[in-house]
Amino acid sequence: MRNSPHPHFHQEVLKVAREKFTQEISFQSKDKDISLAKALLYVSAEDEAFMAFNREKDARSLQSERRDTSVKSNAQEYDSLEAMPLAGKSIREWLIELDTIAEEVKAELVSRDIGCHLVEVLEAVNLVLFKSRGFNRPPVLINPKNSYLHSVLSSGCGSGKASFCNSVLALHLTIVGSRVGEEFLIWPQSGNPEELFKVTSGHSLFGVVNGRCVDDPRSKASDLSSNSLSGLDIASNRDIIGIALANLIRLHWKRASRSTHGLMLTSPLRPVCDGNDKFSNIDGSNFPLVRPQDLRLAIMASERLLILQPHNWALRRDHGMMLYYSREYEAAVQELSICMAFAPEEEAGILEPFVEKLHLLRLESSWKSLGHKGPLRVP
Repeated sequence: MRNSPHPHFHQEVLKVAREKFTQEISFQSKDKDISLAKALLYVSAEDEAFMAFNREKDARSLQSERRDTSVKSNAQEYDSLEAMPLAGKSIREWLIELDTIAEEVKAELVSRDIGCHLVEVLEAVNLVLFKSRGFNRPPVLINPKNSYLHSVLSSGCGSGKASFCNSVLALHLTIVGSRVGEEFLIWPQSGNPEELFKVTSGHSLFGVVNGRCVDDPRSKASDLSSNSLSGLDIASNRDIIGIALANLIRLHWKRASRSTHGLMLTSPLRPVCDGNDKFSNIDGSNFPLVRPQDLRLAIMASERLLILQPHNWALRRDHGMMLYYSREYEAAVQELSICMAFAPEEEAGILEPFVEKLHLLRLESSWKSLGHKGPLRVP
């Protein structure tokens, strides 16, 4: 096929991107030395390589079906992960782009003949991001694409918080953040937090930075004030990467399962005796329909998050359940068995009968792979 990369290129990128991500977040490194931008761009590169690999497989299948025609592949050959383009730019070029945004903020401060007073810096950052560069926040984050750093920088659609953080950090101000309800909020560390909540032109700087959730009475973020800000648990760099990965798991799983209304990761764990629950009957012949590519992307995000949180039993349970939906029964049994060792006794009791049935599904799958027909009967 014309313009087609060698067969193992995408697999090599997948491997190297995961290795680079693992090195960046290594517990041997101090948290302050972790580059959020690099870690998130390695996530982008791995997922983009996976999707490119699937597109290439589709193109090859089409080529085999139409032997009388030449199918042009859109894939391109690159000699390394660093050279692979993400929305037209390499990882190094996206890092330079983030530095460029910071330089634009500095230029804005100089042009207005002002110093690095907190309020003025935040105003300059918001001017560059949301007016000059046209960043915007979608009311509801549904598309996983808007959760990848390179996509946000390329399209301007997404939270824009990573760009905001990098811009302010480049100006030698400390950015902190915390999970509040369903939101992750950020703000520059300040000895005078009242400045952040001072309303000007109908909005506070804290609200401009974090979006509409601050003014939404349904959000816990709307209850915050300068007094309560100091009581929040400040997220580390590893925490922030974990939040980004958890968001990818949620969004990819939502897309994977949207054709089966009401399906949750833990649906099959409901009591098997509940005959009214259509998802509680564990049977290889009555399997929920999920989209394989989105499911695999959710599994990949979960694998990365487990590197950060290996003892998180709930995360490992969800990871095992995704492997179950992917029909990787042996791997699912392994993950859920590990989960049972960390889980509270009540949760382990729920998992135990499910894992036992997974063993049977694994045996039945092996039975059929050997050419046998019909279900495997256990005396």
